[in-house]
Amino acid sequence: MKGLADELNHTIELLEGGTTLEDVIDGHVYEQALAEKSVFVVSDLGSLMRQHVQWQLTMPQIRPYYQVQSNSSPVVIEVLASLGLGFVCANKAEVSLVLEHGVPPENIIFSGVCKQLSHIKHAAKNGVDLLVCDSETELCKIARSHPNARLLVQVTTWAQAAETSMEFGCSLKSCRRLLETAKDLGVQVVGVTFHIPSSCKDLQAYTHALSDARCVFDMGAELGFNMSILDIGGGFSGSEFQLKQVHTAVTLLLDAYFPTLSGVQVIAQPGSYYVSSAFTLAVNVIGKKVVARDWNGLAQDELTPDDEPEFLYYLNDGVYGSFSSKLLGSTIPAPAVHKRGSTAEEPVFSSSLWGPSCDSLDQLVDHCLLPELSPGDWLVFNNMGAAGLGDLSSFSDPSAIRPPVYYTVSTADWYNIQEAGIAVDNIMKNFSMVLYGA
Repeated sequence: MKGLADELNHTIELLEGGTTLEDVIDGHVYEQALAEKSVFVVSDLGSLMRQHVQWQLTMPQIRPYYQVQSNSSPVVIEVLASLGLGFVCANKAEVSLVLEHGVPPENIIFSGVCKQLSHIKHAAKNGVDLLVCDSETELCKIARSHPNARLLVQVTTWAQAAETSMEFGCSLKSCRRLLETAKDLGVQVVGVTFHIPSSCKDLQAYTHALSDARCVFDMGAELGFNMSILDIGGGFSGSEFQLKQVHTAVTLLLDAYFPTLSGVQVIAQPGSYYVSSAFTLAVNVIGKKVVARDWNGLAQDELTPDDEPEFLYYLNDGVYGSFSSKLLGSTIPAPAVHKRGSTAEEPVFSSSLWGPSCDSLDQLVDHCLLPELSPGDWLVFNNMGAAGLGDLSSFSDPSAIRPPVYYTVSTADWYNIQEAGIAVDNIMKNFSMVLYGA
């Protein structure tokens, strides 16, 4: 089968008729069973397109700027650029990657906390003028290295502070001094950005954040700044339900604080929203250990006939590879077992999943229920698009071989995206479409 993406021209497998993503996974599992049983990834580009259509239907008044750090796959960048998204870059490498794919510098936001001077100068050299700033220290660096910068003041939110041990952003109390300093330094401030994590269930957080943003807009206007951009940040999990919840929470507030006639452009920074469901990872079981648990839940070396077994499975990929997001606190969902010869109902057992490094940090899933597996069996992890697969820096060993990615799109998705009125001519520029199985 074809479908491996190379550096210059990306091969996309076109799925016709009733061919499904599961069929593609089955095919590559069969190939790997005959070869080295290597890790591989299957990507459904139709998922990116469906997510974009859903965004346009739900939040037509808010322009999405994709967070490149969620997944920096060149194919993802190519597709989303063709769909008209802006991009949020956190460092020099991400800025260069996006520019290489023909994204105009005016469609790029240079974000990130504690930016390096060389990265700020790189943005200035390439005409990326829209930068996020959250402190006077950052402001002074930007003023020295990028005098033409246009700043978005990052305002802290209690929802973000509750999730992280470090508080990022500028408090409302400190914003006036930051704005006054910007005026003294001759740096333009054009708007406000904030972030509400997707884990925040209290949507009142948007009420406080938008109220604070309105206050900063008023402060900026008093000082003579042309405040024209409101960025409501990330915090979009990827589910349609959550997207609609956020839309409901912000619509009336935007009408009250930033009505259309005000001329303020409202944008957002979805990342995992677009890519999570677009990537599926298949890994192989390479080792197995059985233990027992005593009444206190502690592992026992010996298993007696009365004990309930617990299985530890070792996989050929771990946190130092495709599961790197686990080291950053992300939760890895339990996988599905790739279909095996037996179709009878199998008993399930308490199981934990580990990477191949024998490192205590390399535990992927602490507890899940799985049928008894054997080395050579395959596990399939869905929704892995934002788990580190597309991060060019996620592999700690530069010499390590990255898993191949097989890109697919169904003919139905391809037609639907065109019927939605989205131009896709540019998507074909660096893509070669081949019929699946050809």
